[in-house]
Amino acid sequence: MCAIFGILGDYNAASARHALSRLAHRGPDYCGIVERERLFFAHSRLAIRALGPHAHQPLEAENLLLGFNGEVYNYRDIAETLGMPNATEAETVLAAYRAWGTACVERFRGMFALAIYDNGTLHLLRDRLGKKPLFFARLKSSFVFASELKAIVPFLPSVKMNDDAMMSYLSFLAPTAPHTFFVGIEKLAPGERVTFANGSVSRHSYYSLLEGSEPVDDESAPKRIEEKLFESVRLRLDADVPVCALLSGGIDSAAINAVSAKLGKPLQTFTLGYKEYARYDESAAAAETAAILGLQHTKVTIGQNDFVDAIDPVFDTLDEPLGDPAAIPLYLLFQVIKKEGYRVVLSGEGGDELFLGYRQYFDYLDIEQLAQLKRKAWLKKYVHGHFSINREWEWYKRAFDETLLFRGAGEKFTDLQKNRLLRRNVRDEDGLRFILPERTRFESSRWEHPAQWYSYLDLRQLQAEYYLAKLDRVSMAHSIESRTPMLDHELAQTVFGTSSALKIGDGRPKSLLKSIMRPYLGDTILNRKKKGFASPYLEYLHTSGKIDLIAEVNAQTGLFRSDVLKQYIDAAVKRGRFKQQVWSLYVLSHWIKKYLL
Repeated sequence: MCAIFGILGDYNAASARHALSRLAHRGPDYCGIVERERLFFAHSRLAIRALGPHAHQPLEAENLLLGFNGEVYNYRDIAETLGMPNATEAETVLAAYRAWGTACVERFRGMFALAIYDNGTLHLLRDRLGKKPLFFARLKSSFVFASELKAIVPFLPSVKMNDDAMMSYLSFLAPTAPHTFFVGIEKLAPGERVTFANGSVSRHSYYSLLEGSEPVDDESAPKRIEEKLFESVRLRLDADVPVCALLSGGIDSAAINAVSAKLGKPLQTFTLGYKEYARYDESAAAAETAAILGLQHTKVTIGQNDFVDAIDPVFDTLDEPLGDPAAIPLYLLFQVIKKEGYRVVLSGEGGDELFLGYRQYFDYLDIEQLAQLKRKAWLKKYVHGHFSINREWEWYKRAFDETLLFRGAGEKFTDLQKNRLLRRNVRDEDGLRFILPERTRFESSRWEHPAQWYSYLDLRQLQAEYYLAKLDRVSMAHSIESRTPMLDHELAQTVFGTSSALKIGDGRPKSLLKSIMRPYLGDTILNRKKKGFASPYLEYLHTSGKIDLIAEVNAQTGLFRSDVLKQYIDAAVKRGRFKQQVWSLYVLSHWIKKYLL
């Protein structure tokens, strides 16, 4: 796990080195730089495997330069195929490119962002499911790329907010690719290659779960999924530094830890608790899971002051608005994990999207049926005539209008809600444009079931640009590599190819995963009610007075209708409703104040 950074074209060496220094947290062990006329190519290394200097980067061979961030877990097999069994991971990646060109990534199993400079042509590649980030900007006389936005922002002629990023953020809590909040900076989508050559930029999608997955028959699916899960965890235990794991009271992290223990490598586990608000605390359930699995376990407890003091550092880490309040407690948890000497952490991202773990998936499946009603004219008219601020109203409206119902489990502000909130006209269905390419791709694929659409879209947007973006930034802020076994692409393809009927099962979330893991986890863990990574973020925001920033920034920008804004804030503070919407407005206000006011 590392940082990559580079400039093609005109650059000032001092400015380039200063920008690179802003990524030092991602690679504190070594910084390598290649400086040439019209080329600055750099790599900051976090040593996880092959800890010696022979694995430093950038790696150079003939006219090629490689900057590699991440892990290719099967690199030894590839090295054997290439006849170089003693090669390092980076050497294997570069040799694979020389043998197969950019198609080499199709042989890689892992998480990665790559920069390959080939005799004047630059290739940037992001892994299949979007675990590792990569950003770029095409400027007046140069092309800049980096692992985080903070290294590119200094090169912008001015900071302007990308309106498409803001609008997609309000809808989905994170800007959709290729958008970032900074006009002039774009991000690669999962499974995408960007090539810069002769002054031109081209984009190419080299992978989609839709094309990569094959149907799996119901009889063999559970065993195949179990085998792939064990294989995925085994691969991600490979490290030359200490490895630990996150543990909540849920099934995904418990499954990963159970498999690791079964493989003979029980991991030290960590979980969070809260001083003031016990109802959010999942630490007792996590401790019980650890005891059942025979694991060493540490509880980290935080309070309001810890949370509030971490807001600015976390937002600086994220660079742009990301509407997940869990970023702050997770940042504090990784802070402790670093002090304990760990450099690799296993985490359970992906299980909900793959195994239908969100309760609302089943709500959507029920509402989908309304489009089939023969006598629905009166209901359609009634819904249209009785607007509600609740997003559930929007769901029923879509069903009766026979438009696309599901637009992501992370959808917060619908178009009609945005139209009421913003001081501008937002057309109904405007937000569809951000996910329309994914919908078009789905409709032209072999897959048809609504649940397959739910999984596909949420893996592309909610998981890649929201959960994984958060996990990457807050873990790397402490020089820790996070690994996500559930999102091994071979495991993901196997689960995605399994019939929706088998995954839906008895109509309860994750019924298939529960049945597979029952021999390893038992009923006590499997029968717990899903809680999620909840935290008292809104209570902290309110009691600390930080929430007033939203109105303060709005008074200067006039971005929102003050009466509607007050309606949302009052509902969140007094009744606990629209809490994440209000948090997302706070995060946005914080960014606007820092960069635009």
